[in-house]
Amino acid sequence: MSETRCGFVAVVGRPNVGKSTLINALMGSKVSIVTAKPQTTRHRILAVRTTGDTQVVFIDTPGLHRKAGKAMNRMMNRTAASALADADLVLFVTEAERWTEEDGDVLRRLQAVKAPVVAVLNKVDLVRPKEKLLAIIDEMSGRREFADIVPLSASRQDNLDALADLIPGYLPESPHLFPSEMRTDRGVEFHAAEIIREKLTLSLHQEVPYGLTVQIEQFETGEAQTTIHAVIWVERDSQKGIVVGKGGAVLKRIGREARLELKEQLGRPVHLELWVKVKDNWADSEKELLRLGYESP
Repeated sequence: MSETRCGFVAVVGRPNVGKSTLINALMGSKVSIVTAKPQTTRHRILAVRTTGDTQVVFIDTPGLHRKAGKAMNRMMNRTAASALADADLVLFVTEAERWTEEDGDVLRRLQAVKAPVVAVLNKVDLVRPKEKLLAIIDEMSGRREFADIVPLSASRQDNLDALADLIPGYLPESPHLFPSEMRTDRGVEFHAAEIIREKLTLSLHQEVPYGLTVQIEQFETGEAQTTIHAVIWVERDSQKGIVVGKGGAVLKRIGREARLELKEQLGRPVHLELWVKVKDNWADSEKELLRLGYESP
């Protein structure tokens, strides 16, 4: 008789190292938004992968920040730290060819973790020549005793199966915690807000994406279409002008891109309306963050 296994796998690393891309690749579909900018993932998101007798619950976490100056950064650090406390296995994601002080900070945080830690060397497709990879693996093995080291490319899905095959062996025997058809613990309103924020982050430059958040005010599923009203909160009037753009051009483009992806995900027409409002210093107020849907573990 086969054993039923289920466990939590925390995916941690410094900001912008490819954690969400890795989870989306392992899930085979988009669970978390992805951009090339740090702070894209701000919330703890569970991604549930059920295959046969094994259920893997990935915990996508915000990147661990060195300088947690604002309340939002401190909350994100606490969110990532609490995921480690719940984990049966930790995937420590780094870039194969780039080790930073922030990577070292994350590794030091893992010293107190009781769960086994697997080092995931991401972006191996960028390693040239390929022979360098052996030295990179050897260097990583000298940093601590890892349960395993897996080189891969999440974006190209190279060697992804090696990691997927490895994970079940570290999970406890346990009944499944979630229905087999469930893919994430987050609802459609959360994903709608995240898709809008993703399009904003991809379109805007410099500091603006870090000073905005999205709040869904209305989400109605009618017979013919889904109607979504969302507010984009920014910290300063100058940011509002950038988000709206000349003659509203930036906001229109972002709205169109978000609406098309939401239409594809929901499988039905979407009517999306966006407003941009200013709330001074919302990212440095725990009270405002909690009101806007951020969690404080």
